[in-house]
Amino acid sequence: MLPLVGRFHEFSVVTQDIRACVAFYEQLGFTPAATNDALAHPYGVLSDGRLHLGVHQRSAPTPTLTFVRPGVGSSLPAYDAAGIELTVCRTGEDVFNEIGFNDPFGQAITVLEARTYSPTARAAADVSLLGDFAEVSLPASDFAAAQAFWEPLGFVAADEAQQPYAHLPLTSDTLDIAFHHPRTCDRPMLVFRSADMAARVTRLHELGVETSPLPRGIPAAGNALLQGPDGTVLLLLQDED
Repeated sequence: MLPLVGRFHEFSVVTQDIRACVAFYEQLGFTPAATNDALAHPYGVLSDGRLHLGVHQRSAPTPTLTFVRPGVGSSLPAYDAAGIELTVCRTGEDVFNEIGFNDPFGQAITVLEARTYSPTARAAADVSLLGDFAEVSLPASDFAAAQAFWEPLGFVAADEAQQPYAHLPLTSDTLDIAFHHPRTCDRPMLVFRSADMAARVTRLHELGVETSPLPRGIPAAGNALLQGPDGTVLLLLQDED
């Protein structure tokens, strides 16, 4: 049985310059995916084998966690029963069905009726220059409230961790997420890990990729923070395992 939100589809961001975004993520080792005509606005997708990042030229919340649930229109009573107030509800036989809502801390979530891109031939083991995609980390001032909202959607919380920063991880079959304190970073972060992250960061510097100051408490050795042209925050962490 599918979880309430279905399967994770993409990390969706808004940009006014899709070309710049594609060039940036391709430089990092992402591969373009073929999109279909389900969406009317200009749209592209890039993948590292584990994460699909959708770049949208439109007016919409950004970033958005986008999922796919077939028959989403008929699942509206289940969302109502879960106490979820929809911010977007476009359903019917003559439209591409889509609903949207926010978590308690303002993170936008979209559920579509079907995929909007084709799978790439890229294997999950074929990682980008950033290493292994680990999770989407979201700012939340109250971890218990975040857990209470997300677990009914199909996520399971683990124990809160303190290293390399305080965060609460949650897992699901198609996406791992975490929650961090806004004082760590006030924006969502795409988190990547690698045992050789220091060498990867050196390679990124050699390619001219600029890094930003790390969130408070995270040591500089072996770690880095990047920002995409769309404003996406990419946290690169040295994996000690």
